[in-house]
Amino acid sequence: MIYSVYIMTNFRNNVLYIGVTNNLLRRVYQHKSKEIDSFTKKYNLVKLVYYEVGDEILTMIEREKQIKSWGRKKKIELIEKTNSDWRDLYYDLLWD
Repeated sequence: MIYSVYIMTNFRNNVLYIGVTNNLLRRVYQHKSKEIDSFTKKYNLVKLVYYEVGDEILTMIEREKQIKSWGRKKKIELIEKTNSDWRDLYYDLLWD
């Protein structure tokens, strides 16, 4: 099984949400369609701007906790390292 740590944001890129899942495509779709009454729905976090994958759930949960513990500046640096334009990476997933 493949697990993912991911970061969602809104259209203004001013709110960040870090999560972990075993099905990134499905989970991002749930955020985008606002299926779940959650933090991401409340703040309209519909853009996937960062993700990384691994095959060990405990490793990915630890990574999620690590990223969550960082300040905003370090989180932004992580995003911009691979996605400097803050593109919505969800659409890339659809074509992979």
